Amino acid sequence: MKKILVVVDMQNDFVDGALGTAEAVRIVPAVVDKIRSYPADCVWATRDTHPVDYLQTQEGRNLPVEHCIKGTSGWELTPAVAEAMPAEARYFDKPTFGSVELGCALAEENAKQPIEVEFIGLCTDICVISNALLAKAFLPEVKISVDPACCAGVTPEAHEAALATMRSCQIQGA
Repeated sequence: MKKILVVVDMQNDFVDGALGTAEAVRIVPAVVDKIRSYPADCVWATRDTHPVDYLQTQEGRNLPVEHCIKGTSGWELTPAVAEAMPAEARYFDKPTFGSVELGCALAEENAKQPIEVEFIGLCTDICVISNALLAKAFLPEVKISVDPACCAGVTPEAHEAALATMRSCQIQGA
């Protein structure tokens, strides 16, 4: 069985930039170790990707902090994670929390051969949970898991609440 690692939004703006947190900074070494533990062709990543007019979008009106503007340093993966990412990694740029493109790609991969999917990254309570639940919707019989030690939420409390919600939705390890 092929096991795919999905590294969610380990971008500068979420680690130590516009929306960074101490918890996000702390998980970087564990994320790097996790990436290196997977075969190169089994590492996928999402990138939160916003246009320059982000503040005019619905999300921007609700979260009025410019972040992950495509092409800026805040949009790039944090250096240690970028260095650990294999050349064969697949990337999914997403304009919002969850990536339908990722869900479709996981379903296509599972049609070729059975897979399992593990999620790590930022933020547990927004983009990690959104993508894990999307994957569960696309692949209800596939084992979907999350490694809490390789995730951080907007706050520690939000992280724990997201893990509890994912456990309720049969996402393993949460």
